[in-house]
Amino acid sequence: MERMIRKQLYLSPDQNFILKETAREMGITEAELVRRAIDRHIDTFKWQKKDSKAWDKEREFIQQWIKQGPVNGKRTWKREDLYER
Repeated sequence: MERMIRKQLYLSPDQNFILKETAREMGITEAELVRRAIDRHIDTFKWQKKDSKAWDKEREFIQQWIKQGPVNGKRTWKREDLYER
Protein backbone atom coordinates (compact mmCIF):
# COMPACT_ATOMS: atom_id res chain seq x y z
CA MET A 1 0.00 0.00 0.00
CA GLU A 2 1.19 3.46 -0.83
CA ARG A 3 2.24 5.75 2.03
CA MET A 4 -0.66 7.88 3.24
CA ILE A 5 -0.43 11.53 4.25
CA ARG A 6 -2.49 12.69 7.20
CA LYS A 7 -4.94 15.56 6.61
CA GLN A 8 -7.34 17.25 8.97
CA LEU A 9 -10.58 18.83 7.81
CA TYR A 10 -13.76 20.28 9.23
CA LEU A 11 -17.23 19.07 8.29
CA SER A 12 -20.66 20.45 8.96
CA PRO A 13 -22.86 18.29 11.20
CA ASP A 14 -24.89 17.21 8.14
CA GLN A 15 -21.75 16.25 6.21
CA ASN A 16 -20.47 14.32 9.22
CA PHE A 17 -23.75 12.40 9.52
CA ILE A 18 -23.81 11.57 5.81
CA LEU A 19 -20.16 10.53 5.86
CA LYS A 20 -20.67 8.19 8.82
CA GLU A 21 -23.87 6.66 7.46
CA THR A 22 -22.55 6.18 3.94
CA ALA A 23 -19.28 4.64 5.14
CA ARG A 24 -21.19 2.26 7.41
CA GLU A 25 -23.59 1.26 4.61
CA MET A 26 -20.69 0.68 2.19
CA GLY A 27 -18.64 -1.19 4.77
CA ILE A 28 -15.60 1.06 4.39
CA THR A 29 -13.85 3.57 6.60
CA GLU A 30 -14.79 7.22 6.53
CA ALA A 31 -11.27 8.00 5.31
CA GLU A 32 -11.65 5.59 2.39
CA LEU A 33 -14.96 7.21 1.46
CA VAL A 34 -13.34 10.67 1.49
CA ARG A 35 -10.46 9.38 -0.69
CA ARG A 36 -12.93 7.88 -3.18
CA ALA A 37 -14.95 11.11 -3.27
CA ILE A 38 -11.79 13.11 -3.96
CA ASP A 39 -10.74 10.69 -6.73
CA ARG A 40 -14.18 10.87 -8.32
CA HIS A 41 -14.22 14.67 -8.17
CA ILE A 42 -10.74 14.91 -9.71
CA ASP A 43 -11.72 12.49 -12.50
CA THR A 44 -14.80 14.60 -13.23
CA PHE A 45 -12.72 17.78 -13.25
CA LYS A 46 -10.18 16.25 -15.67
CA TRP A 47 -13.02 15.19 -18.00
CA GLN A 48 -14.60 18.65 -17.88
CA LYS A 49 -11.26 20.32 -18.54
CA LYS A 50 -10.60 18.01 -21.50
CA ASP A 51 -14.13 18.59 -22.80
CA SER A 52 -13.73 22.37 -22.51
CA LYS A 53 -10.74 22.20 -24.86
CA ALA A 54 -12.96 20.61 -27.48
CA TRP A 55 -15.51 23.41 -27.02
CA ASP A 56 -12.74 26.00 -27.32
CA LYS A 57 -11.76 24.51 -30.70
CA GLU A 58 -15.41 24.49 -31.78
CA ARG A 59 -15.83 28.12 -30.72
CA GLU A 60 -12.75 29.06 -32.74
CA PHE A 61 -14.15 27.23 -35.78
CA ILE A 62 -17.46 29.08 -35.49
CA GLN A 63 -15.69 32.43 -35.13
CA GLN A 64 -13.80 31.76 -38.37
CA TRP A 65 -17.10 31.20 -40.19
CA ILE A 66 -18.61 34.35 -38.68
CA LYS A 67 -15.63 36.42 -39.88
CA GLN A 68 -16.39 35.32 -43.46
CA GLY A 69 -19.61 37.30 -43.28
CA PRO A 70 -22.99 36.48 -44.80
CA VAL A 71 -23.30 33.97 -47.62
CA ASN A 72 -24.49 35.30 -51.00
CA GLY A 73 -27.95 34.23 -52.07
CA LYS A 74 -30.71 32.72 -50.04
CA ARG A 75 -30.90 29.46 -48.23
CA THR A 76 -32.64 26.68 -50.14
CA TRP A 77 -34.33 25.03 -47.17
CA LYS A 78 -36.92 25.85 -44.56
CA ARG A 79 -36.73 25.13 -40.88
CA GLU A 80 -39.63 22.69 -41.19
CA ASP A 81 -37.55 20.62 -43.66
CA LEU A 82 -35.17 19.77 -40.85
CA TYR A 83 -37.92 18.07 -38.86
CA GLU A 84 -38.87 15.76 -41.74
CA ARG A 85 -35.57 13.87 -41.54
